[in-house]
Amino acid sequence: MAALARLLERLLWPARKQERVEEAEERRSSPDGPQSLLDAPRCAQRPHGGAAASWGLSFGASAVQGWRAHMEDAHCAWLELPGLGPGWAFFAVLDGHGGTRAALFGARHLPGYVLEELGPAPGEPEGVCEALRRAFLGADARLRALWPRGEPGGSTALALLVSPHFLYLAHCGDSRAVLSRAGAVAFTTEDHQPLRPRERERIHDAGGTISRRRLEGSLAVSRALGDFAYKEAPGRPPELQLVSAEPEVTALARRVEDEFMLLASDGVWDAMSGSALAELVSSRLCLGLAPELLCAQLLDTCLCKGSLDNMTCILVCFPGAPRSCEEAIRKELVLDAALGRRVAELCASGQEPPSLNTVFRTLASEDIPDLPPGGGLHCKATVIADAYSQFCQASGERCVGTEPYTVKSLSISHPLPLRFPPGDGCFRRGSVKTSEEGKTEQEANRKLASHARGSQGRRNSQCESLETGLNSAFSR
Repeated sequence: MAALARLLERLLWPARKQERVEEAEERRSSPDGPQSLLDAPRCAQRPHGGAAASWGLSFGASAVQGWRAHMEDAHCAWLELPGLGPGWAFFAVLDGHGGTRAALFGARHLPGYVLEELGPAPGEPEGVCEALRRAFLGADARLRALWPRGEPGGSTALALLVSPHFLYLAHCGDSRAVLSRAGAVAFTTEDHQPLRPRERERIHDAGGTISRRRLEGSLAVSRALGDFAYKEAPGRPPELQLVSAEPEVTALARRVEDEFMLLASDGVWDAMSGSALAELVSSRLCLGLAPELLCAQLLDTCLCKGSLDNMTCILVCFPGAPRSCEEAIRKELVLDAALGRRVAELCASGQEPPSLNTVFRTLASEDIPDLPPGGGLHCKATVIADAYSQFCQASGERCVGTEPYTVKSLSISHPLPLRFPPGDGCFRRGSVKTSEEGKTEQEANRKLASHARGSQGRRNSQCESLETGLNSAFSR
């Protein structure tokens, strides 16, 4: 539990603020541009999702700015692809650096390039793989024609194309995907970093250098949309430049055991491993949580684990995904009740309640059974803060180290997310249908979210999320 306590300390204890300053200085020295960190994270999210009941596909997505001064991620999701039959869908996560232009362009226009290259009758799997390759390179060429001369910036790109028979992953950069099949991680993408043998060979052949594990001592990824300053080697095609927009494409034959695919920007992977994420997602699906609510909780957990980056994730669930389980829900409610009682015991043990930080610190040092796999105590931050707030209010004590309203805000779990209409900016495009099964999952969602929020949290708006609580309660 000591490691867990250190992770909590990094985010929650003001005495460790200097660590964030040092990490901010290190980021400023990178050529990705000055990446100053905020004094407190921005945690508001707008989770959204949908389902295509006829072929058993559902998705959820969410994004959070976090500690970064600017939000540079973007994403898109299409549950139906015009001109193709049922069972085709497209999802993408883009993580910008040096600005948002490249990520926003990719989210808005990459699906169109993919559709154009696929045509009405794509050949599987070889024809589709080649179409994805041409689509990435074509989008990058168009972006170059529009790019202001001399300006820096680019974006990683990770796309999932679903067909009735295959799952196609195309990626360039360090956004990552993981496939869960039959309760285990079956596949994960590999980041494009300069020190990978194939990447290093291309960079050296194009006359580039690698220093401090970075391209030209600057760029942390070796494939990306944009970054045109690294695509000027004379006489070499686009795919052989220092930085290439050519995606690595993988075709995976679909199986009935396929459960879900998680796509996420590198801020998520900074905090959790692929196996931990798969375990956490599986356990939350067993609670009947809708994919969009699950994504929001996952990002909150990564924030509590200390991720300092922008974060975006898309969860795509297949027919074999874990179903709601009454026993899992019962255990979760028992765990929440036990945590609430333990918080009350800690608060009543002295003449005045300990600070919320001290409560977290103590709980992190204890052996608590049945914590969410992969997420641990970090996944229960809202439940613990809600219990702390309720004790202070019931006893008439002033919460030590914070104001009561800040704890109340922290106690909010994400309520049922809004359903956005098709074409909502760059974040989601395409039509979305809600299945009857999705409604059943949402009803289970209401029960769990209501239990975690408490009466005070229910009166707060959706967009408050964890922001005020983390900004005030944990920065003092």
